[in-house]
Amino acid sequence: MMTTTTNTTHATTSTFGALIRTGVIAAVAASAATMAVAAAGNAAGVGLDVGGAPIPVTGFGVLTVVFSLVGVVIAALLSRFARRPRRAFVRTTVVLTVLSLVPDVIVDAEATTKVLLMLTHLVAAAIVIPAVARRLAA
Repeated sequence: MMTTTTNTTHATTSTFGALIRTGVIAAVAASAATMAVAAAGNAAGVGLDVGGAPIPVTGFGVLTVVFSLVGVVIAALLSRFARRPRRAFVRTTVVLTVLSLVPDVIVDAEATTKVLLMLTHLVAAAIVIPAVARRLAA
């Protein structure tokens, strides 16, 4: 019985650690991807000005990491408290991703800039959500 308890505790810790590691790696990958998308868009002539102020390419990366890590925290909480963590995580993050597009639609920017902003949100979500979801119990 003692061995089973130790193994169960170890498995839970390992799974939690794997979730965090995967989330951090996905956040970094998504950060690099959103900076690449922003840089490519800018190089193609899409402005990065919002409300008359330019967004630095690194700003895309920083915000991507911050909000991706918020997603990892959500995943960690759901893994502990939700009956079906993966399903709850995917549903929650898809809704949050859709909601994240709203400011892009209404922001004071050119149409091409708005599309680029929305694209960066979708790229980040496409990287982080599946990676983290795979680490959650179905």
